[in-house]
Amino acid sequence: MTADSNVTEPSAGSATAAIVVDIAIVGGGLAGSLAAAVLARAGHRVALVDKRAVHPDEFRVEKIGGRQLEMLRKLGYLDALDNVACRYDQVLNIREGKVVDVSVGRAYGLPYADLVAMARSQLPDPSSLIVDEVTAVNCRDDLQHVELASGGRITARLVVLATGMAGVLGYKLGIKRRVLAERHSVSFGFTIARRDHAPFDFEALTCYGERTADGIDYLSLFPVRAGMRANLFMFRDPTDPIMRELRREPEATVLRLLPGLRPYLGDFHVIDRVQNWVMHLSVVEGHLQPGVVLIGDAFQTNCPAAGTGVARLLVDVERLCTEYAPRWLGTEGMGREKISEFYSDRDKVAADQQSLKMARFRQALTSRNDIGWDVRRRLHFLRRSITHRLDQMRPGWLAQVRSALRA
Repeated sequence: MTADSNVTEPSAGSATAAIVVDIAIVGGGLAGSLAAAVLARAGHRVALVDKRAVHPDEFRVEKIGGRQLEMLRKLGYLDALDNVACRYDQVLNIREGKVVDVSVGRAYGLPYADLVAMARSQLPDPSSLIVDEVTAVNCRDDLQHVELASGGRITARLVVLATGMAGVLGYKLGIKRRVLAERHSVSFGFTIARRDHAPFDFEALTCYGERTADGIDYLSLFPVRAGMRANLFMFRDPTDPIMRELRREPEATVLRLLPGLRPYLGDFHVIDRVQNWVMHLSVVEGHLQPGVVLIGDAFQTNCPAAGTGVARLLVDVERLCTEYAPRWLGTEGMGREKISEFYSDRDKVAADQQSLKMARFRQALTSRNDIGWDVRRRLHFLRRSITHRLDQMRPGWLAQVRSALRA
């Protein structure tokens, strides 16, 4: 059963019926759901296929801010995000118990499942979501055929694979994933609250790692409706015993790894399940094929600590759904020459390259202990601290400088 009676579900009667659309999107996470909403709102016939009517509670994207908000505004979703997420406007950044600087700017915290639900709610027609499993995709230069586990079929001009890191369908098409960095990073997510039920003395807080040996990039604390969410990003062997300790005794382990946090958190406890995620950096090969295009993590994975994953995803959605797909549908055929335009798009290529660059930078800044990186790390935080102090003495100075540099 589905949570919405308007959602198209597989049934015995529909097993022989073919659904005909302009674009079939496989995978109803954030990338697929946003792409479906953008295309459907532009008047294209869209089928969004996912195994679940309601996306499960996954530890994925939990905060949105900075340039990501500008892109959501451009796509027309910022108001919808404002209605479902917790907004915050200031982040206190600390290291070794001392203030590094304060980040100012609008940001939002919310569970990934709520983010996906927000994207799906923007579909003009809820029946565009088909709750089923795709078993095969047959792609050609003209029409594409999608086979469903229920026995149903979808015929489309274009198929968009937004299946995240699940590569079964891609593998059947000859698309393979090349690992660039195995077990690149480990992330933990949990929610905390003070034992006396008092609010924390900050809107949001980022605490950076204190020792390279710990492999901690930073702990990010930000509000969600359930409390204060914690995202911990590490570059460390996921089989290390510290991973088990973080799951079993998160409060004591976090304070042992980041002792400078203690004055800011007071007597706190974890109020939900500790989730963790091991990320491999990877890209796909053999993806340039007629009639099918990959977006988001289905094309390239990201380092969560770098914070570039959502930006990459939004670039993919914006370029494909507002520039290329509408133009491709205006002429016959869906051959490789059309598909290649998206993969070689300047903005997309830049976002993909920046994501990998930042992944390597964050790991080196966190973990490298040679003299060169030690000096670079010290200068990185010193520059931020000096800039912050100057801005405190002359409020607005930093904003004026940044404005002048952009001009």
